[in-house]
Amino acid sequence: MRIIVAGLGVQGYKRRKYAGKDFVASVDPVNQEAEYRNIEEVPLDSYDAVLACIPDEPKITLLRYALFHGKHVLVEKPLWASGNEEITELELLAKAKNTLCYTAYNHRFEPHFIHMRDLIASGKLGKIYSCRMFYGNGTARLVRDSLWRDQGDGVLPDLGSHLLDTCRFWFGNELGEFNLTAAHRFENLAPDHIIISSEENKPRFELEMTLCMWRNHFTCDILAEKGTAHIESLCKWGPTTFSYRTRILPSGRPPETSVTLVQEDPTWEAEYNHFKQLVESGTSTDLSNDLWLQSNLRRLGLSIKKSQ
Repeated sequence: MRIIVAGLGVQGYKRRKYAGKDFVASVDPVNQEAEYRNIEEVPLDSYDAVLACIPDEPKITLLRYALFHGKHVLVEKPLWASGNEEITELELLAKAKNTLCYTAYNHRFEPHFIHMRDLIASGKLGKIYSCRMFYGNGTARLVRDSLWRDQGDGVLPDLGSHLLDTCRFWFGNELGEFNLTAAHRFENLAPDHIIISSEENKPRFELEMTLCMWRNHFTCDILAEKGTAHIESLCKWGPTTFSYRTRILPSGRPPETSVTLVQEDPTWEAEYNHFKQLVESGTSTDLSNDLWLQSNLRRLGLSIKKSQ
């Protein structure tokens, strides 16, 4: 599969690296290292797929162009559109052209995230009561100084989309609405600290995200009938630890198994290989996850605006 990278920034460089010998060219309107300034300049017979690492606003236009011309697309999260009808239109176009449109959520390939999914599916935890996640980095100043990033709903679409997608990855596709608990603008014009939650979904969820965590960090705590499960940090920030504690009745210190990994971030390569496998197997495009995410993100965004 021959690949072009659209958007040669931080994400684009990563995608280019892991595309390896599949990479043929890059497109970027500003970065002089790119071979082309816009995707229309790239000969259509020179590539089979696009890795779209571009801001939200031009995504739909680029995806329409690529899919219409029979090119597969991996697009960085979130797949944002002006309305649900645009996402539905993209799915129908991809199916008509027998192409794959795939939205990248690379945390699904984090080893401990896979472990958590499998533990939940095994039933060993019994009834699950609560899932709490925290995701923070220290990019508040970088975002504030950006021409396009410090606007709109701030940290919500960036980190919140990962957390919401993780909820579906672990607990399935039957989840409903999330509500805004808190939104703060500690340093930025757009919210740089947000908490969202759901008391109606099963289990209950509490998701906190911020750009004001000066040491990058992720934590997850799952409370359940027969034990608890925990993740601390991600491979890219390692070490990262997964802990599973088995409940002692009526009470007492539980037996605990713990696995700590110290390794390079495996998610980018794993996700690219997954994308290639989906293309090679002829997997049909399914953007239902993007529709669910957009519905929640849009409604949460309206709540943020009302809170201003």
